Parts: sequence; structure tokens; C-alpha cells
Amino acid sequence: MVYNYSMNFEDLKRHVERDMKVDDTQLDLESLKIPQLHNKYLNFLQEERFNLKKMGFDFASLRRSKWEYYTGKMSEEDLEEKGWEPFDLKILKADIDMYLDSDNDMILMKQKITYQEEKVFYLESVIKEIGQRNWEIRNAIEWRKFVSGS
Repeated sequence: MVYNYSMNFEDLKRHVERDMKVDDTQLDLESLKIPQLHNKYLNFLQEERFNLKKMGFDFASLRRSKWEYYTGKMSEEDLEEKGWEPFDLKILKADIDMYLDSDNDMILMKQKITYQEEKVFYLESVIKEIGQRNWEIRNAIEWRKFVSGS
């Protein structure tokens, strides 16, 4: 499985923490940074969504391979290539899902997909917050005008 570069969640959170700070003494400059921030996080989101879709395709491929494995339809060459031992039990067709759902490789892949989904959701939230930034800056300016009596 080869994925494009994917930032880990902690690094992503550090980026957001740094970028989302507003210098309230330079609201005009903060307002001008909004398009760059939006572009930066939109690029991150695009990359992470791509990685999520790739993981979904890889999961489908893994599921098929595991199905072949558990149903005894996997060739000796494929078993050897994957480094899997032959599965000698005969299981009922109705029980295959139980084996697939409890397979360690499948569980690990599901965990990775869940982690990736959370990153995508987080980035979507960050982009929404960036979209609200104009209103927050405008409200801060209006508040200052009100307080100063303008």
C-alpha cells in the first residue's frame, strides 16, 4: 500500500494552533491572511481526502483477498506472495463475514481508515472556521468602534 504524503494528526493540530491565532492589534493583516490560510488547508484537505479514498480502494482489495483466503479459493502463489499460511478450516458461507470482521489485517486497515476519516473531518471543520474568520474580525472591529465611541 503506497499513500501520498499524509501529515500525522498531531502535526496537523500544531499547524492549526499556530495559524488560527489572531493578532488583535493587526486585524487588517489578519483579514488579508484569510485567503492564504484557506488555500493551505484546502490543499491539506484535498490530499487527506485522496488518501482516504485510496485506503478505501485498498480495503476493498484486502477484503477480496481475505474472502478468497477464508473460502479456500486463494492460489498457492498468492498465499506465498502475501506470506499467509493456508487456511484449512471449512467454514459456512454465512460465517465468512465473522472471519472477515475479526481478521487482524482487516481490523488494522479499518483503524487506519477511521483515523484518516477523523483527519478529513477535522480539516473540514478548520476550513469552516477560516470561512467565519471575516465575521469574527469584522465583529472585533465593530466592538472597538463601539467601545471608543465611534
